[in-house]
Amino acid sequence: MLEHMFGGPVTAGEVTSHEAALVRLCRDFDPISIPLTDAVAVYASLAHMEKLIAGAKLRLAARVEESNEWRRQGHRRAADCLARLSGTSAGAAHTELAASEQLDRLPGTTDALRHGTLSMAQATVIADAASVDPAAEGRLVAKAVRASVKELREDCARVKSAADPDADARFERIRRERSLRTFTDHDGAWNLHARGPIDAGARVMSALQPLIDAGFATARDDGRRESPDAYAFDALVRLAERPAGAARTNPKYVGLLRVDVEALTRGEVKGEERCEITGLGPVPVRVARQLLGDAVLHLVVTRGRDVATLVHLGRGPSAAQKLALLWTQPTCSRAGCDQPWTFAEIDHRTPWADSHQTVLDGLDRLCRHDHRLKTHHGWALVAGSGKRDMVPPDHPAHPDNTAHTGTDPP
Repeated sequence: MLEHMFGGPVTAGEVTSHEAALVRLCRDFDPISIPLTDAVAVYASLAHMEKLIAGAKLRLAARVEESNEWRRQGHRRAADCLARLSGTSAGAAHTELAASEQLDRLPGTTDALRHGTLSMAQATVIADAASVDPAAEGRLVAKAVRASVKELREDCARVKSAADPDADARFERIRRERSLRTFTDHDGAWNLHARGPIDAGARVMSALQPLIDAGFATARDDGRRESPDAYAFDALVRLAERPAGAARTNPKYVGLLRVDVEALTRGEVKGEERCEITGLGPVPVRVARQLLGDAVLHLVVTRGRDVATLVHLGRGPSAAQKLALLWTQPTCSRAGCDQPWTFAEIDHRTPWADSHQTVLDGLDRLCRHDHRLKTHHGWALVAGSGKRDMVPPDHPAHPDNTAHTGTDPP
């Protein structure tokens, strides 16, 4: 049963009565009647309602399977019934059902769903990871509040990888199941979907990256501005058009292999140690060892040279600082923004013209949109380091305002 908002169980009749009220709300809802000043707040309210409903559905899905009513309705599987009722794919319904079955062992995720804190996408990836490492549940639920879904998925992948007792077997299974398929969607667009080992993905991206950068440079010279995804698609086409036997891509376009020295020595990852290709995902230590001599990968080992305290007198960061920055900030520093390294800009918190030095702890990665907000419109990241909020000039947490008041940002 569902819990009543004021305590006690909710009956099926009460759910139906709330549905009737929601039907009236949505039927009579007219976006034009919402003042522009209220549009964002109303949207936020509707989004919260959507999360609440999705959370209740997710908590109930396992109960649907247990009921066997789906058999009596002629469905082959409970997931098929859920897909039909929700208007989703069988794959999405299967993921929902699997997460629902895990919730009885995940009180933190269940509580977040009860309060409308998590979306369906967030809850399913957290449940998948926390089911193999329950100790990570609280951290993942907290991360979901501020991180993008992409960043949350990456963190959940790390949790699953670290908890896997046989990372090599999982890697080999992914290699065996590698696939590439194409299809035409409902809009008549060609789609390409590839799935395979992380190290192979790093090689593909090292070949694409110089072509992506060249496409961006050409567009900039022509006065055009398009999305990073558009430049990446054009790069894929140019790669396919490259004559057989053409020279390999410039080796300066590399991946970053990040591995804790203890894991590298031991041969496996434990706890919160990492062995991954930054921006792509975790790999077994065995694969990392094989990649150490590969020209397309840089290696950064924890407890190595302390680049965080190095001071560089040039305007831009040194090569070592760039690697460390890619390690610590692979995406835009603004909380919730997952724009990758490729299209981000290095920003000095204290203008270089004032300090005439570049220190790693004084640098942030900002995507072009957020860099324009800072440069031309006075926005700024709140005090601190790593991922954090970006606020407008009149916000009380803006560094200029906290400096004037002497208070710490909230």
